[in-house]
Amino acid sequence: MLAVAGAQAAIQLIPKLAAPAQARILAPTYNEHAAALRTAGWQVDEVTTPAALEGADLAVVVNPNNPDGKTHTPEDLLRLAARVGRLVVDESFADAQPDLSLAPKAAQGRLIVLRSFGKFYGLAGVRLGFILGSDTDVATLTEMAGPWPVSGPAIAIGTAALSDRSWAEATVARLSADAARLDVLAQSAGWKCVGGTTLFRLYDTPDATAARDRLARHQIWTRMFPYSRRWLRLGLPGQPAEWDRLAAALRN
Repeated sequence: MLAVAGAQAAIQLIPKLAAPAQARILAPTYNEHAAALRTAGWQVDEVTTPAALEGADLAVVVNPNNPDGKTHTPEDLLRLAARVGRLVVDESFADAQPDLSLAPKAAQGRLIVLRSFGKFYGLAGVRLGFILGSDTDVATLTEMAGPWPVSGPAIAIGTAALSDRSWAEATVARLSADAARLDVLAQSAGWKCVGGTTLFRLYDTPDATAARDRLARHQIWTRMFPYSRRWLRLGLPGQPAEWDRLAAALRN
């Protein structure tokens, strides 16, 4: 395993593991994987089914996916790994669904697993992520990452947080309840939940631009997507005052 300065640092290292060739990404998903691969000279195709990934020199699956929250079983992904040159499974949003993780299988030669720290622990500024893979791949990535790829404070904070399993288990339960609560609020505004995870929700709205602007007037920022005029991604509020602000925004 290699610790790096966030998931983005991991995404930028992966294309350098081999000479540029044919990469396929299960889409739609967030843009960083495709951008990093294209910058490194890879031919990138975005496909919509796992079967269409087969035969690629490098395939990327985000599990759970961002923004729609679609998931794939570890068994299905292991079968896919045998049919591609190298399979990258981005588990940045998997902490709340640990049964999905392929981390225990990451030492297999054709598999690389990426993990993010900040999304689940709410400490994005710590800049900490992990790459799990075969000894050979991890050694190569370690050399490319150079000395001190992660700050001392990030190591200390990450070690303390990851050791607190009681907090993690309680947070999984809280996030599940909060996601259900958020869905009820969104439904009251006429929105329909079409996906997401317990870390974020994806809603179908009559007009995503209007919905985004409406929430922004209440200092609530959301995410839109170039491939949909209706989808809006919304994070979960934290403190009671944030829930009240969101409820007020959806009423107005």
